[in-house]
Amino acid sequence: MNQTYRYNREQATRIAGVTSLKDAIGQLLKHYQLQSRFNETYLEAFWGRMMGNAIASRTNRIYVRDRKLHIEITSAPLRNELVNAKQKLIHVVNKDMGTEVIDDVIFI
Repeated sequence: MNQTYRYNREQATRIAGVTSLKDAIGQLLKHYQLQSRFNETYLEAFWGRMMGNAIASRTNRIYVRDRKLHIEITSAPLRNELVNAKQKLIHVVNKDMGTEVIDDVIFI
């Protein structure tokens, strides 16, 4: 009896006492107090996806230190626009991350 089983996510049930991989990693990061560093690294890695190619292509360096986003922008007009929209930039980044990762932006 060879039967083919199809996996259907909507009908899948969780077995009691089993944790999903996503939840397990989240618990691990929380336990070892690594969640904030993980979020900072994620922000650095996915800057281009968050901000789009126009901004990412004009960004030389980006890093987070002490909840401050440091950005080196190669375009003076873009830099001026981002300086003027600093609070909006903070809001967009934190919203995309789903948590408060940064409190300030510093342009270098």
